[in-house]
Amino acid sequence: MEDWELDFKWLETRHKIKDLLNLEAMPDLQSTLFLLGVQELGQVKEDYTKEEKQDLIHIATCRLLSYDGYYEFEGIDTDGWPHWRLIQPLPKKELKEQERYLQIQVIRYMEELMSDH
Repeated sequence: MEDWELDFKWLETRHKIKDLLNLEAMPDLQSTLFLLGVQELGQVKEDYTKEEKQDLIHIATCRLLSYDGYYEFEGIDTDGWPHWRLIQPLPKKELKEQERYLQIQVIRYMEELMSDH
C-alpha cells in the first residue's frame, strides 16, 4: 500500500471510529488500540485503571499481530480477559514503521468488523 493510500485509509478509519462512538475528536493510534482492546474484551466500564488500559492496548496489539501469525489466541481467563501467546518473534522495526504496520492492521480489523454488521 502506498503512503498516500495508507494515510487516506487511516484517516477514514479514524473518522469511522469517531462517528461510531460519538467521540468529540478522532482517536490517535494509542486511543484506537485502547478502543479495540475494549471491543475484544467485550466489557465496558466507566473507568479503567492505568494497568487495565495498558492490558487493553496489549490485547488489541496481540489481536492485530495475530493476522500475520505472531500471536495465537489462548483463551479467556476467569475474569473474562482474553489471553494471547507469542508464537513467532516479532521483526525489529523502527517506531514509524511499527506505527504504519499497526495502522494497516487496524484498517483491516475495522473493515472486517464493519462487514460483519
